[in-house]
Amino acid sequence: MNAQEILARLPYSKPFLFVDELLQIDENGSTGTYTFDKDLDFYKGHFKDAPVTPGVILTETMAQIGLVCLGIYLSGSTGTEMKAHVMLTSTAMDFMKPVFPGEKVTVTAEKVYFRFKKLNCNVVMKNEAGETVCKGNISGMVTTKMND
Repeated sequence: MNAQEILARLPYSKPFLFVDELLQIDENGSTGTYTFDKDLDFYKGHFKDAPVTPGVILTETMAQIGLVCLGIYLSGSTGTEMKAHVMLTSTAMDFMKPVFPGEKVTVTAEKVYFRFKKLNCNVVMKNEAGETVCKGNISGMVTTKMND
């Protein structure tokens, strides 16, 4: 399964799609990018005079690139039309720097394990200057049914 096929299987659409490009993916991890459009709704109130990307959105971006894309890839390149769903089960994130409207970030995920339908990854988000803005560990369940 290539990057375009994985992106086509993502269960998100704008304004909740936080993956622009999937640069690399294999059985050990993934790397992708996203640019935060300055017109995204959450910037209107977080914070009203100096907008900053909310930590929950940064976490979601890392989950979409580093957990969901990788989970779809690992669920098997069987060529079937069955869609893999990845539900977030836990996160532990450290935030070091703010991400402002218009910034492009790169997320890199490294698989820790994938067993019994559970995927666990270490994730790092960097800004265009190469500085780590947040990092942590994220887990999710990979399933073909939403109520599995």
